[in-house]
Amino acid sequence: MQLRELVEQAGRGDHEAFAAVVRASAARLYAIAYRILRDADLANDALQEALVKVWDDLPALRDPDRFDAWAARITCRCCYRLAKHERRFALPAPADPEPDTTTFVAQVADQDEMERGFRRLSPEHRAVLVLHYYLGLTLGEVADTLDIPPGTVGSRLHYAVRSLRAALESEARTTEAWERST
Repeated sequence: MQLRELVEQAGRGDHEAFAAVVRASAARLYAIAYRILRDADLANDALQEALVKVWDDLPALRDPDRFDAWAARITCRCCYRLAKHERRFALPAPADPEPDTTTFVAQVADQDEMERGFRRLSPEHRAVLVLHYYLGLTLGEVADTLDIPPGTVGSRLHYAVRSLRAALESEARTTEAWERST
């Protein structure tokens, strides 16, 4: 059965159809939440909240073909709410390092640097980066997903990339200064 049919059935109150819709979309929605919130527990909370909201609002969905964008929008909004409520952004569990491999250590350092830069961004900026670069959505699709004007998407993307670049450059300067002083 196609997603559209399942969404229509779930909108009429079919619990089994909704369970199938969740199975089809939960991993994607969790990936969005995790990349915005940078914390597995918060991402799970956001996903749970989003799925409850999706179930509650599903009868009002006018176009079942737009379910994916609509569910992603709800997930992003739940992430925004949780991020503002929590006011914290946890680091993911550290990778299991292989100390004798310099390439691996450099990759971990780069990933850690990127993580620190990404945590400095607002949830709104993270959402635009995740939807555009991780999911590969066009700016118009991001605008539809977040229900914001395309110009706002472009602006947020511009400032997010600029802020991330500035954070990474600042981190590099700090690291260089620290290495010179030791």
